[in-house]
Amino acid sequence: MEDSDFKLSLKLRIDWSEMDTYQHVNNVNFMKYMQSARVQFWEVTGLSKLYTETKKGPMLVSTKCDFKHPLFFPGNVLIKTKVDYIKNSSFGLHHKLYNDKGILCAEGYDVAVCFDFNIDKTFKITDNLREIMLQY
Repeated sequence: MEDSDFKLSLKLRIDWSEMDTYQHVNNVNFMKYMQSARVQFWEVTGLSKLYTETKKGPMLVSTKCDFKHPLFFPGNVLIKTKVDYIKNSSFGLHHKLYNDKGILCAEGYDVAVCFDFNIDKTFKITDNLREIMLQY
């Protein structure tokens, strides 16, 4: 696979219950796979810990998925993730979802803001956090 700039990857087993009437993975599960990859990003960057300790952390504001090829049971899905951009208080993630044969099955994009749940307002991404996020 190309995409060496996608530093994070997460392999998930496709469950039989994720299939739809057409005998392939239902589209809603692609969003769940992206959610798992997004949470992995939050964990490795410390965003999850930041929220636990301060009630300040990421909040998803937009997600999009373009379907390119079906996924099937039995099998696995490999989600590769990278930071797409970082602004003042928001950032974007880019996901690519592959099947066991390395075929690109979907491409997704998330937008999240750094949000202070104590005061219901966004907060500026610190230089330290930005530096950590840029590693991915």
